[in-house]
Amino acid sequence: MNKFINLSALFLFVFTSLFASDKFPREKNVVRIMSYNVHNCKGTDNEFNYDRIANIIDDVKPDVVSLQELDSVTTRNNGVFALKKLSELTAMHYLFAPAISLQGGSYGIGMLSKERPIKYQTIPLPGREESRVLLIAEFSKYVCCAVHMSLTDADQIASVAIIENALKGISKPVFLAGDMNSEFSSPTQIAMRNIFKPLSNPNKKTYPSDEAKECIDYIYAYKENQHQFSVIQNQVIPEKIASDHLPLFTDVRIAADATQIMRTKPYLQNPNNGGITVSWLTNVPVHSWVEYGTNPQHLDCRTETLIDGQSVCNNEHHKVRLKNLKPDTKYYYRVCSQEITLYEAYRKEFGATACSEVYSFSVPGSKTTDFTAIIMNDLHKNKKTLGKLTNQIKGIDYDMVIFNGDCIDDPKDEKSAVDFLSYMNEQVHAEKVPVYYIRGNHEIRNAYSIQLRDLIDYVGGNTTYGAFNWGDSRFVLLDCGEDKPDTTKVYYGLNSFESFRREQTEFLKKELSGNEFKKASAKVLIHHIPLYCMPSDEYTPCKEMWHPLLKKASFNLAINAHNHSLAFHPKGECENNFPIVVGGGPDLDNGTVMILKKRNSKLTLTVLNTEGKELLNKEL
Repeated sequence: MNKFINLSALFLFVFTSLFASDKFPREKNVVRIMSYNVHNCKGTDNEFNYDRIANIIDDVKPDVVSLQELDSVTTRNNGVFALKKLSELTAMHYLFAPAISLQGGSYGIGMLSKERPIKYQTIPLPGREESRVLLIAEFSKYVCCAVHMSLTDADQIASVAIIENALKGISKPVFLAGDMNSEFSSPTQIAMRNIFKPLSNPNKKTYPSDEAKECIDYIYAYKENQHQFSVIQNQVIPEKIASDHLPLFTDVRIAADATQIMRTKPYLQNPNNGGITVSWLTNVPVHSWVEYGTNPQHLDCRTETLIDGQSVCNNEHHKVRLKNLKPDTKYYYRVCSQEITLYEAYRKEFGATACSEVYSFSVPGSKTTDFTAIIMNDLHKNKKTLGKLTNQIKGIDYDMVIFNGDCIDDPKDEKSAVDFLSYMNEQVHAEKVPVYYIRGNHEIRNAYSIQLRDLIDYVGGNTTYGAFNWGDSRFVLLDCGEDKPDTTKVYYGLNSFESFRREQTEFLKKELSGNEFKKASAKVLIHHIPLYCMPSDEYTPCKEMWHPLLKKASFNLAINAHNHSLAFHPKGECENNFPIVVGGGPDLDNGTVMILKKRNSKLTLTVLNTEGKELLNKEL
């Protein structure tokens, strides 16, 4: 029976630990600094209680905490190394800086941190009633200092000068936290503010804990090394029993260096209808815009994305549409992003501005007769295959690139999706050549599949299918969806592609009867899963829905993928009213790159393998 009760209690503890919400929620990309004079873990109830202090720290979840009044194996705390005990209870790294010898041990200050310090040092500070010390710890992205100043004004002022001298030459952001035994209006704190920016709120009293009347505990940021800080939140925690001081913490966002703002190069999409979309990602929330013009030295035009009169900002994914561009005109552009370190209703703070290199592009006019398009498919995030294929097109001056599905394979999260998307874009120079991304069935799978919309400007705008003109040629892009019925077990009832395909049937009816399609001198159909010449046991709902329309459609060529094996099917081979080419697969031995060229009225298709061998050459 007792065993059952203990197991039940253990289960309850684990359950509540896993599912309890944070008491002190935090935003992304902040450093949480805490300061706490723990009074040697002796509360106002005169009890030594290390668990109580550790629980408070665990609730706050700081990145680093400065602790004051700590005994190490003294008689009065029964030989306990207080900081080490707290370290074990909180699972944080610890640094101890003894200030005086006491009762067979020592007494001083310390620091707990999630990250193991790179290095640290202690510097003596003056104290007439007792010796004091400054603890400086360096971490990967910042430096944190812990301090407990003297009770004497003259010693405090002298300490400020010593601290300032100790921090000179440090290039990383520096934080200082501790019990400074002086109120905000004191000469000590005035001297502190000459070299530090306050991060905690001096209007929130910290001492004594049972009825706080003074603020003598602070968190500061060193401002002499030019780092910019935004305070996201600060709190004093009304914990009256655990110590004679109240704990406090601050969430601070460190402004990024300009060189660290951009996450990807810009990439171009959809140069249609007199416009083009410029996309890129940043590492931090920003306000972004595009500067462009016909003279690389004078980018006179500037545009950003606005929705309902509001700038789309404080985000990390950026799509800006440039409109009313002159056809067959060379434009130059660069993307710019200014970090937003604080975004509140009535207050905004900004960091540095980063700008890309200046790149160029042009959009085709209605009378453009020529183009060269590069088409690849089924890369399945295989960088080696992609690298080999792009080596084969280095000498080709191409106008656009089409990735025909199953390239960003089963995207599980943003990181993996952006990693391969960026690699694709870099390989084909998407900063100056526009790219179209067609969704394959593997882009539909995994947790980040819907969020691919954040990265891709699909040709249909709000739809993954659509059509566009390149000069006098027409491209129609379709999305076949998944390659198995919606009722397939592994889809868990979350797919409904039958209605999606019917929606595209209506689109096809309008497209094939429209003037842009009818007037086009060349017509190309592109979709991932082939409709025709598939094995009889394959699931082909798209053919059932679309064949009645396509059997009369005057396409010059259909380009497909999915089967991982190069194939060419001439018109009429299997009910197809136009020639069909199916691309290869993701491996070095079956990967292919297609080169589709139009010169006046002549349309040709060449297919190369990863070694540059010509596998197919057709005039269409």
